[in-house]
Amino acid sequence: MTIVVGFVPRAEGRAALRRAAEEARLRSTRLVVINSSRGGRELDDEDAVRSEKELAEVRASLDTEGIEHEVRQLVRGNDPAEDLIAVAEETGADFIVIGLRRRTPVGKLILGSNAQRILLEAPCPVLAVKANED
Repeated sequence: MTIVVGFVPRAEGRAALRRAAEEARLRSTRLVVINSSRGGRELDDEDAVRSEKELAEVRASLDTEGIEHEVRQLVRGNDPAEDLIAVAEETGADFIVIGLRRRTPVGKLILGSNAQRILLEAPCPVLAVKANED
C-alpha cells in the first residue's frame, strides 16, 4: 500500500501531511510526500533553500514517528496536480491526500484548479482535508 500526499509549507499542506501520516500509521503503509514547484522564475534561490529546509523537517518528523516514507521535491515545470497524479500512477497509490484552504466568495465558484483536477483525474480515491483556522 502507498499513500501520496501533496505538501506545501502552509496550513493546508500541514493539515494534509498530518492526516496522511495518521493514515500511513493506521494502515502500516508507505507515505510518499510530494512538494511540487514549476521552478524557473517562480522559484528563486532563497525559496529553494527554504523549501529544502522545510522538507528536511518533514523527513525528520516522519523518521521520529517511525513512518516509512519518501519525500520528493519535484521541479519539472508541471502543475502540482500533474505531479501528484503522475506519482500516484507510478506508485500504484491507494489514495491521495490533499489540503484545501478557505476561499473567498468569488474563489468558491472554483474549487481550485489543482484540487479540482486531482479530484477529477486521479487514478485512485482522493482524501481532501481542510486546514485548521489557526
